[in-house]
Amino acid sequence: MAILVDEGKRVLVQGITGREGRTRTNLMVEFGTQVVAGVTPGKGRQEVDGVPVYDTVFEAVEVCGSIDISVLFIPAPLVKSAALEAIEAGIKLLLIVPDRVPIYDVLEIAASAKDADARFIGPNTLGVLSPARATIGMIGGSATTAREWFIPGPLGISSRSGGITSSMAYYLARAGLGASTLVHVGGDAVIGTPHPDVMRMFEADPDTKAMVMFGEIGGSQEERVAELVAKGEITKPIIAFIGGKAAKRGTRFSHAGAIVEGTRGTYEGKVESLRTAGVTVVEAFGDLPEVTRRVLQEREVL
Repeated sequence: MAILVDEGKRVLVQGITGREGRTRTNLMVEFGTQVVAGVTPGKGRQEVDGVPVYDTVFEAVEVCGSIDISVLFIPAPLVKSAALEAIEAGIKLLLIVPDRVPIYDVLEIAASAKDADARFIGPNTLGVLSPARATIGMIGGSATTAREWFIPGPLGISSRSGGITSSMAYYLARAGLGASTLVHVGGDAVIGTPHPDVMRMFEADPDTKAMVMFGEIGGSQEERVAELVAKGEITKPIIAFIGGKAAKRGTRFSHAGAIVEGTRGTYEGKVESLRTAGVTVVEAFGDLPEVTRRVLQEREVL
């Protein structure tokens, strides 16, 4: 199985006629994702890679039937209205690709999603990819690259960095270790589906046998994962690498969601909490494949 996206999910692309929308729709369609519709106000009755374009999400749903996922390639100031429209139209999963979406807009989207029993990933995410099944967003860059780089397997990959999401899956695959799903949770300070939520989904997925997590300084996502492990809510093994070891207080590391303020969100605090809970934390990124293989062998997964 896979989490969040597979070949059976029906996908809508908001902003499909823009440069990014067109390019990434091509990636998704060629990879095998079931993209059934696109939306750009005022551009209805066009097509992009054979995908019909509509003026509104409501029109797309009315004509095409139920839609499971909406992928947003919308300028940041317009994300809120587009996301709220998708939620109101009954779509239960949104992938919000743009960065720099105003925090208050994200909070309003979160409140609307909660009321509608919906979920969103991002903002500032490269997307989600289930090898050999489907992808949403832009992981891999092209369908050819994504098929070559990422192979199916027992690992659930969750990352706060888009580039590291791809890198982890690539180097693990070169070591013969495939993935059930790759999830870039997003790099902004406020996101819809952080590491703890992704770990719960991997825990419930019978085909995911272990998780590989890339964490960073800033925030408390990794500490909350440690709490879930300590409470026994997450029982599958987790292998983690935490970025930002050399960062000083007040340093922004890579993007908005990774900044140390005072004693909160430090590298040392994250590593200690994870190790105390029983998570395997590697010191060097390059050690992930070897250590992951060893953990899987110890758990008799391989």
